[in-house]
Amino acid sequence: MYDVIVVGGGAAGLSGALALGRARRSLLVIDQGDPRNAPAEGVHNYLSRDGVAPHELYAIGREEITGYGGEVIDGTVVSATALPTTDTPVEVQVPGFVVALEGGWSFEARRLLVAAGVTDQLPEVPGLAERFGRDVLHCPYCHGWEVRDQAIGVLQTGPMAIHQALLFRQWSDDITLFLHEGPEPTDDEWEELAARGISVVQGEVDAVETEDDRLTGVRLKGGKVIARQALVVQTYLQARADFLDTLGLKAVDREARGVRIGTAIESDPTGATNVPGVWVAGNVTDPMSQVISSAAAGLTAAVTINADLIAEETRLAVAARRR
Repeated sequence: MYDVIVVGGGAAGLSGALALGRARRSLLVIDQGDPRNAPAEGVHNYLSRDGVAPHELYAIGREEITGYGGEVIDGTVVSATALPTTDTPVEVQVPGFVVALEGGWSFEARRLLVAAGVTDQLPEVPGLAERFGRDVLHCPYCHGWEVRDQAIGVLQTGPMAIHQALLFRQWSDDITLFLHEGPEPTDDEWEELAARGISVVQGEVDAVETEDDRLTGVRLKGGKVIARQALVVQTYLQARADFLDTLGLKAVDREARGVRIGTAIESDPTGATNVPGVWVAGNVTDPMSQVISSAAAGLTAAVTINADLIAEETRLAVAARRR
């Protein structure tokens, strides 16, 4: 039995595993191998690692973890269940879990750190998915510098689009808001858009145009093409947490600025869930978290997990001494 199983090999999971390895804990990292930011050219706002390719950052993390005795494997977790309690006295009972993978493998651990992240669900417009993370974007702090001074479109599918248009205006003075299927701006919003020089295009978007593997425009229904070099979208962030259903942990709706943005597993500030022995970190509990803050959350959870294990080991040692 491992001390800790970490589900997810992104920034949060690897950061937590690194701290646990340095704490001399036996640990296993199970990584599905498709991080959310895989299509992006680089990770940004990560001090000393700005611009590093995601796969390179995670490869460095894996090497550091195995250097401290941790194990990392590729696999997809399908369920997590609690080990049955024994008839031992309460003071010597401890939590434990079985994690099952596709293919039939299973592993046991005293604690779980779930950092499986989220899946971005894109608006149903042809061409978006193929370009997401490159010139179809969602976050100005992740990609704004890379598209500075370019012709940027913002696809409105909900109230957040106007906020996105105003945000990206910081990086370019050529912003066009495509109303698409979103709600009509209020009078105040129309004034804000006009004051910032943001163009507005009525009508539904049919597809994005590309040439030589680059986005070149947005095609409206009816055939008209508006030239653009990048397009901003709002994604729906779905927590990768279905395998926690067997523990009674279900993702709940999460909102930002009054807008439903996705789902997440609830936790306290350390990442502890309402199931004893299970912690979460990163986007699976904080969908808006960036890479560096997800890494910090993984560290916080790991330190708390180690303290919890120490408390358990001390309690068991005291019980053994008394016997």
